[in-house]
Amino acid sequence: MFDGFIEFVREIYGTNDFIPLHEPRFSGNEKKYLMDTIDSTFVSSVGKYVDDFELVVAEYTGAGYAIATVNGTAALHTALVLAGVQDNDEVITQSLTFVATCNVIRYCDAEPVFVDVSKETLGLSPDSMASFLDEFCEVGNDGFCRNKKTNKIIRACVPMHTFGFPVELDEINQLCRKYNITLVEDAAESLGSTYKEQHTGIVGTLSAVSFNGNKIITTGGGGMLLTNDKSLAEKAKHITTTAKIMDKWAFEHDEVGFNYRLPNLNAALGLAQMESLPKILKVKRVVAERYQEWGENNGIQFIKEPEHTKANYWLNTVITENITQRDAMLEQTNNNGVMTRPVWTPMHQLPMYQNCLRTEMLNTEWLFQRLINVPSSIRV
Repeated sequence: MFDGFIEFVREIYGTNDFIPLHEPRFSGNEKKYLMDTIDSTFVSSVGKYVDDFELVVAEYTGAGYAIATVNGTAALHTALVLAGVQDNDEVITQSLTFVATCNVIRYCDAEPVFVDVSKETLGLSPDSMASFLDEFCEVGNDGFCRNKKTNKIIRACVPMHTFGFPVELDEINQLCRKYNITLVEDAAESLGSTYKEQHTGIVGTLSAVSFNGNKIITTGGGGMLLTNDKSLAEKAKHITTTAKIMDKWAFEHDEVGFNYRLPNLNAALGLAQMESLPKILKVKRVVAERYQEWGENNGIQFIKEPEHTKANYWLNTVITENITQRDAMLEQTNNNGVMTRPVWTPMHQLPMYQNCLRTEMLNTEWLFQRLINVPSSIRV
């Protein structure tokens, strides 16, 4: 049934060998910078490459400050801590996301509240969020937004830019301002994506980016917290460095902190990858356009960047007709050496989150039954 698609993917990548979903590409100064780091002996969380990497990412995204962390999950956890999320709070997010988005909420002893996603963006729907807030929430005299059903403070909202497609940030941000909720963007997958010519991750008060091995660029494992708030940036650097007080030799700490700083070795890899990012984005757009053109000619629909956005096309995504066709495509492609994957199982269907408060999940469940990620590496 999908023989033509398999042949087309092999044509794109020019091979009859196994084709992965997304593999890293090292074609610049990676080896040079890594050897320089090794020769310097500064391979842990202190070194010039960490500082340089932070500066380059901040400049590229337009963020005022960037703080490097060991992974994107650590960056997002730190962002929620800085947003004041604590025991017995609630955090609005989407169910169609990678599990780390919800895990970090639980790290703070808070509860996720799931609203539906948009079929166009694959991310948090402002309409669903507005309906939930209008029905269940109010801002009290103390300035906090509370869930009238649970009497818990809704401290933050965490939309995720799914597969690099930006959510409707203006509408979500307006709702957050109206209800005094801190907007924390999960930009793990959207480095290089823009919303109304503004990079994702800098509309919210805080955001998190991932540099995992399968992301658009990689540090092996790594992440970055972004913010335009100087005091939050200073606090982020402090608590991700075990809350250690600067001193010539004494080991003093003034609060509970995290050992979350990115090693210099990983930062060296990331700095070299950032140098290649503009080229990577251009090639990925070419791959996406080839998929879309083929899909239009063969009756297969691919997700396209929403209006007023420019996606990084981290993972190209097919919308199948139903779950039967989805499973058939997954079976045939993977059995023939072309790696494809379904979207994540929605969080509200997982045992640890199935009892969380949620709106109707019509779009979430519709997309779960139809979406497939297809090979999206830049090797062409």
